[in-house]
Formats: sequence, structure tokens, C-alpha cells
Amino acid sequence: MPAQLLAQIATPVVQTDKGKVQGVKQGEVDAFLGIPYAAPPLGERRFKRPEPMATWTGIADATGPGAPCMQLYSASGPNESALTRQIQTIFPTATEAKNDNEDCLFLNVWTPDATKGKRPVMVWFHGGGYAYGSGNWPAYNGRNLAQKGDVVVVTVNHRLNAFGYLNLAQKFGAEFAESGNVGNLDLVRSLEWVRDNIAAFGGDPGNVTIMGESGGGSKVSHLMAMPAAAGLFHKAIVQSGPGVVSGKPDEAAAYAGSILKQAGIETVEQLRTVRADQLVDAVRKATPAGAETGRGPQFQPIADGRIVPRDPFMVGAPAQSRDIPLMIGYNKTEMTMFLASQPWFGRIDEATMTAMAGMAGPGGVAAVEAYRKMYPDYSPTHIASMAMGTRFVRGTFLMADQQAKTARAPVFVYRLTWETPVGSGILRSPHTLDIPLMFNNAKESTSLVGEGADAATMAAMMSDAWIAFARTGKPASSLLPEWTPYTPDKRMVMELDLKPGMANDPEAEIRKLPR
Repeated sequence: MPAQLLAQIATPVVQTDKGKVQGVKQGEVDAFLGIPYAAPPLGERRFKRPEPMATWTGIADATGPGAPCMQLYSASGPNESALTRQIQTIFPTATEAKNDNEDCLFLNVWTPDATKGKRPVMVWFHGGGYAYGSGNWPAYNGRNLAQKGDVVVVTVNHRLNAFGYLNLAQKFGAEFAESGNVGNLDLVRSLEWVRDNIAAFGGDPGNVTIMGESGGGSKVSHLMAMPAAAGLFHKAIVQSGPGVVSGKPDEAAAYAGSILKQAGIETVEQLRTVRADQLVDAVRKATPAGAETGRGPQFQPIADGRIVPRDPFMVGAPAQSRDIPLMIGYNKTEMTMFLASQPWFGRIDEATMTAMAGMAGPGGVAAVEAYRKMYPDYSPTHIASMAMGTRFVRGTFLMADQQAKTARAPVFVYRLTWETPVGSGILRSPHTLDIPLMFNNAKESTSLVGEGADAATMAAMMSDAWIAFARTGKPASSLLPEWTPYTPDKRMVMELDLKPGMANDPEAEIRKLPR
């Protein structure tokens, strides 16, 4: 028995296809943390598709998470406020870089009982765009969800930023043809691991739901369009991150060229031996301020015609996912989370709001006008925030429309309108608010959802719905009315609140804005 388990309650030993693992009890749940699902992507494996893990002897220690992959929190450094620092207790965006590592292809498993059962499997891909984040964040702890729903929960670490999405093909040729998409190939490899091993943890490899929020939602969207992922999952949930388009090879190659120049890399040998932290520094130097908000180059999967054959949903839904039930949605005021650390947040007046809208072009002006009609009592700060976040709304409805037009499986759309009380309610319904609720982690996430019965009710409602979708392909809860599927002719949306209800095309004016 691993020494770390002497002071803890050990799980049963589980035999995977590469060796035995033993985790730790978390309440009534068996937790297996830091299981390697692929070989370390080091040396000659750097920038290459993941390879299977070698077998091991003895019992591997799965009592603590594996290292997060190399982090690039913000090209210009994180902005913080007291409120956003408070929320970092569950989303430690600014601290994970202290223990990040290239040897990072690990996943975590929570199961009610590793010795028996054939439970639905819920695989979570983390947010942070394609630049930072990990499956180890406290907000993603799968214990409560697994216990409540009698499901198996999996969270995944995968290569990010330059290590997962650097297009080296133009500079270094065919050997690196896949380098711009290896981060997503890691996700495919993790799903292959689930297919081959999850039965040993009490899971059903024939009932796998992939899900993710923000960048994680985009990862789910892209997996729905990647031939290598076909057949590895059976349902999909996209939360505040519809991935309707991919990166363009030429633009990605130009960005890679700037990074390589900053790092002083001219040869394959230098590419393989440059220190990881030096490469991260080169990315920061090559990336203009503001790029993380879409005003410049950024890391993302590349539509290379093979691994990602095309933009996933811009020109239509991928045929390979026509039988995949889809649940997709967004939060009412996504951008307040991103803007809360700005010195002007909560202080702008009508004139400033109008000027900000004008800088965003005709679409910004139209969005402000539409939201002012919808929410006449909202402050200029909140109207401006909503107008700056229309991409979440438009992307969600575009992806839902495209899937619903051709899919043989249903589409379900939600809009989280419940407002968190933290910070005197200034965030309203921000980005990430859905996560602790659907994970049933409200008690552990008071820094974001607040305390009291309302957060508990929302967590009960949303975790019910997510669990039901994973089990049956249809979201449901005793706290919800009947959830009507979405169609292009009748855009029915479940508004998630203390008094939930179905709404027909609730943001039609925003949906129709030009992209």
C-alpha cells in the first residue's frame, strides 16, 4: 500500500490496462487522482500526438492530483480585485503556474463504488480557453456529483497554449504536421482511456457524456467534429463556450513564427530542448496585450483539413454527431466576471456606456439598445457588460440551430438567469456561475454562489438536470417544468432560476445581430 494511504482510507485497488492504481476515499466516494492516461509528452514527444502510457508494476499512488499543464494565465498578467481574488479559491487561475509541468497528462476519477456497477460517465474538460486551467480546480471536484447521481465523473488535464496548439508545420515540415492540434488529440486520448478502463471503475463505456464550460465547451464542440473522436462519447454538454469556428493554419503559423523568434528557436533540436518556462516567456513577448479578449492572436484548434476537417459548426453541424444529444447554454451576464476587476466596473454612466458601445461598432450599439429595452432597471455597467458578451448568446444559438437542423437527436438549450448574491449582487449571472451549481458544489463554493437556501436550490435543480441528461439524454428535475427540445422553428429555452420556465427565443434581437 502506498505510504500516503496510511493516514487515509484507501480505495480498492483497480486494475487498468497499464497497471494497478489505488486512490483515497472522499466521503462515500472512491477518488482516483492523477492517473496517467498517456506517456509524458517530453523530448521527442513534445508537440507530437500523445502516445500510450507504458505499463508499470506495483500499485500506483492515485491519492493526489497530477501536475497541471504549462499555464499561460494572461499575456498581460492577471487583473484582480478583492471579489475576483475571493473567487480564485475555487478557480485558482493565478496560482497554478507555481506547480505546472510538461509531464501533465493526468486525469481524475470519482466513482460511488469502484468494485461494481455500470454507471453513466461524465467527462469534464476544463475552462481557461486553450491557454490555462486544469481538471484539478476545486470547483470541478466530482465527489458530490458522483455521489448524488450514482455516476462516474472524470476530469482531464491536457496540453495548452504553445505546448498544445503551436502550428509548426510551415516551419519544420511534416514531422510536426499535427502540432497545432495535439492539445485536442490529448482529449481524444483521454476518451480512449475512458473507453478502455472506465468499466473497472464502475462506469459504462457505452454511456459517456462529454461536457465543459467556456474553453471546455469549445473543446466539446470541436470533439463533435473530430473524426478521431467519433464513437468515443454519446452525449455532449456545452456551457458558455460554443466552438463554432477554428483557427486558420496560416494565421496560426504566423503566430508560431513570432513565438519561435522570441525564443531564438531555429532548429528541431532547439525546439525539443528549450526549457518550458522559456517557451512560455516567449509566448508572452510575442502576444500583444488584449489578445486574450479576442483582439489578437490566440491559441485554439486549427482547421487543418484532417484532425479538425473544418470549422465545427459555422457551415453546418458535423455529420458524425447527428445522433449525439446536445445540451447547450449560457449565463445571462457572462462578461461581468471578466470585467469585475476593471477600475471602472460599477461606476460608468450612460454617456460612457454609449461611447463604449460605439467603439464596438453597429452591433454594439444595437446590443445596448436591445438590452436597455429588455432590462430598463439595469445599470450602465450591466448593460455594457451584456453588450460586450453577445458572442456567448449568438454562438450558443448558432450552434443550437445548426445541430437542430440536421441532427436525429434532440437539442436542449438553457439560459442561467439566477443571480449570485456575492459582492452585493454586482456580478448578477456571471461566467462560471453554472459550474458549482451543476457539480452540486454550492456548499464548497460560497465565494461565488453565496450562502443560503437559494444557492442550494439552484445546485439541486441543475445537478439533477445534468445527471438526468447524462443518464437518459434528456435533462429533467422535480424542480423544473418539462424541458421542451429546441428547434429552429421554435427556439425553446429553459430559463434556470428559482422560478424556472420555458421561454421562446428570449434574446431574439441579440441572436439576429451580425457576427
